[in-house]
Amino acid sequence: MKHVLHITAAAVWLATAGLAQAADLKLSHVRPQGTTIDTELKVFADAIREASAGEVNIQIFAASALGDYTTVQERVSVGAIDMSVQPAATAADRRMQIASLPFLASNWEEARKVYGRGGAMYATMAELFAEQEITMLAAYPVYFGGIALNRDAVTPGTTEPKGIKVRVPGIKSFQLTGEALGYIPSPIPFSEAFTAIQTGVVDGVIGSGAEGYYSSFRDVTKTYIPANTHFEVWFMIISTEVFEGLNPDVQAAMQRVATEFETLRWTVAEQDQAKNEKRLADELGTTVVELSDEQLSAMAETVRNAVWPEVLKDIGEDWARSVLDSARN
Repeated sequence: MKHVLHITAAAVWLATAGLAQAADLKLSHVRPQGTTIDTELKVFADAIREASAGEVNIQIFAASALGDYTTVQERVSVGAIDMSVQPAATAADRRMQIASLPFLASNWEEARKVYGRGGAMYATMAELFAEQEITMLAAYPVYFGGIALNRDAVTPGTTEPKGIKVRVPGIKSFQLTGEALGYIPSPIPFSEAFTAIQTGVVDGVIGSGAEGYYSSFRDVTKTYIPANTHFEVWFMIISTEVFEGLNPDVQAAMQRVATEFETLRWTVAEQDQAKNEKRLADELGTTVVELSDEQLSAMAETVRNAVWPEVLKDIGEDWARSVLDSARN
């Protein structure tokens, strides 16, 4: 589906505003060229170019061409890279783990309330990015996470020990979630994950969802378990130094276009998730395991009880509970 971004009156307004100088911005993202986010960011870049009467040009670097997302976030912080759309990297601030807390949202309605503009998690992440000299322009909902295996599943609807080793991101919440669900977690960088599965170092992955597995692990995904392990949300970020160096009219236009970009994404993200699960099954012959509501609920309860207390202690229990209380009310 081709997504069209509608631009507000800012396009006309800025066309006559008289910008001080042209700006060429580099924008990084984590997926290959031609994927959904790549296509949508090209539309976003065109919208910014139009809104700024050609004075702001965004060059898109796909597939982590400018570095792993952890490195990119650090470089955005110091202005070495202008922009990115990516998961939050927790190396600089462990509190950012709260965005990927497992089973925080159970469905898309809850996810939008928690992570959408005006939600508690949205405000919290904007504040944490600001402390790193990064301005958050938008949240980008991606999918509910699941488990991809290069083998048949073992008791996929339970938390029983499975004897299956899986790659997880180097984030405590994902490691503990893997253990709570009965897997043997192995923290491996994303850039090394495909080779680790291909060579048998691990038998699968926790930390992504159908879109991610189709985009980056399609050749090593035999089974997919849509366990709703976490809600994957990326963030459109820009170096605060770079952003504040732009003409104020351009800043306003970027914020408007980013809001429209985010709003549109919330209207299509759920359908995209279903589409990618179907692509795994139909195009690759992947077995997509169906889990009942009762199984999902039981898995969620087990993981929350086992994982949340440990993560909250790691990131500051009083602070984290205040955020969660706001998010769940």
